[in-house]
Amino acid sequence: MQKTDLIVLTGAAQQLESSNLATSVSHIVGMPIEKAMSALPGHWSNVVSRITKKALEKALDTALFSINKQASKPKNKIHSFFVGVSGAVGGSFGIGALAVELPVSATIMLRSIADIAKSYGEDLEELDSKMACLTVFALNGGSVKNAEAADTSYYAVRSFLTKALGDTTNHIAVHGFSKEGAPLLVKLINAVSTRFSIPVSGKLAAQSLPIIGAVSGASVNWLFIRHYQKMAKAHFAIRNLERSYGEQEVERWYKAIVKYNYKSSSKQWQVITSL
Repeated sequence: MQKTDLIVLTGAAQQLESSNLATSVSHIVGMPIEKAMSALPGHWSNVVSRITKKALEKALDTALFSINKQASKPKNKIHSFFVGVSGAVGGSFGIGALAVELPVSATIMLRSIADIAKSYGEDLEELDSKMACLTVFALNGGSVKNAEAADTSYYAVRSFLTKALGDTTNHIAVHGFSKEGAPLLVKLINAVSTRFSIPVSGKLAAQSLPIIGAVSGASVNWLFIRHYQKMAKAHFAIRNLERSYGEQEVERWYKAIVKYNYKSSSKQWQVITSL
């Protein structure tokens, strides 16, 4: 692999392995997400799961299947502004507004993700690219805790979603895009929402008080979109490299980079040029 591409891959790995959305949201909430959610009525866990799935379904309909497919510079700041406004409005009405606000926020975020995908050469006419955009919502980030972390982070999430993603795209290619006729698409959304609902739970806790919720809602939404914009840039940079070098080769380098930097005492991620 060329050194310039190794630099790109190292930067992507650092973003994917060092950013943690749940931790960032917890700082706004003032406590771990799990503790914040325990203070809410027990049924809200199921409510969050249901709302998250519906939000992703609506975002798919609105964001990906109506977006301009022509490549253009990502409008990250504009999307960040509107998703912040959406969070502020939703937060001002408390937790009951989540069912209305989250689909709007998810749609704006997915449009931003799609913009980034286009800038990295993704063809949004292709089903694989559309599903890769949805996959970004499953990338909540992580941290390197041991030498085996490269086997349990970014590529572990992709492996988890691969079966559902492959079956879904094949099914849609044959039967078209229809919720009623695409049970495998529902399976993919379920898989992604399992991970996406974790930070959404923190968002719910942050918006649990109406007055404070307006500020928290805007802040959490801003954290959300900034995180997923970073994840999208890293994710699609890697997919771009995979088109040049092949998936197995890029994955091999990625895992080596993560393990090398775990063992390194340097706070700055180092580029390795040989395995």
